[in-house]
Amino acid sequence: MKALVLAAGYATRLYPLTKEYPKPLLKAGRKYIIDYIIDKLDRIDGIHEIVVVTNSKFIPHFKAWAKKLETKKPVTLVDDLTTSLEDRRGAIGDMHFAINKKRIKEDLLVIGGDNLFDGDIKGFLRFARAHKNSPVIGLYDIAKKAAARNYGVVKVNSGYQVVDFQEKPAHPRSTLVAMCLYYFPAEKLELIGDYITRKAGKHDATGFYIDWLRKKTQVFGFVFKGKWFDIGDHKFYNQAKEEFSNA
Repeated sequence: MKALVLAAGYATRLYPLTKEYPKPLLKAGRKYIIDYIIDKLDRIDGIHEIVVVTNSKFIPHFKAWAKKLETKKPVTLVDDLTTSLEDRRGAIGDMHFAINKKRIKEDLLVIGGDNLFDGDIKGFLRFARAHKNSPVIGLYDIAKKAAARNYGVVKVNSGYQVVDFQEKPAHPRSTLVAMCLYYFPAEKLELIGDYITRKAGKHDATGFYIDWLRKKTQVFGFVFKGKWFDIGDHKFYNQAKEEFSNA
């Protein structure tokens, strides 16, 4: 299995911090945000390579970071060849680009490069292996529907199969939100390419893909406990910095 870290966004809501600097390389405590993710992935025996997809604007920063990185697993950088918000590929476009660039044909774990949480990915992967032929997404119960409006909102049945997905809905049907953490079995990877070729309009957000995917095949959700920080703006970044101040 390979792991793919999505780190090609331009994070305009965090300007001026991210105007010339990538969000995953901002610090929370003494470590970069992405370091917490790499540490989790490095402890998983089934992963044999970690791929980080970024963009042409920020890849020099990631090259400097990678030179100092100490991991048991190889970490490979992929440049998605974009330079601005205007020509960005979006999360699904970056997945598709990295899969083709690296010729990935095995199980794939995908995680957002700004995804801070204290849950264990090993539990997520055990759940995924129990549903080995189906994609699985990481979910978090945000508790309030008003807060859920800012995320991809998921509804699952008693067997944790995804039965509804709304991208930033005005009236959420659930408090379960997607965490930008996905497991795709090898035999389902080609569906990403199918979606890219068929999509019309603005479908950069992974939620649009998951909603399309659940209608093609069974998709399951794993609910994480503990704390989760979606570092989308200054408020949540400041909360994360405070939470990880002693890390």
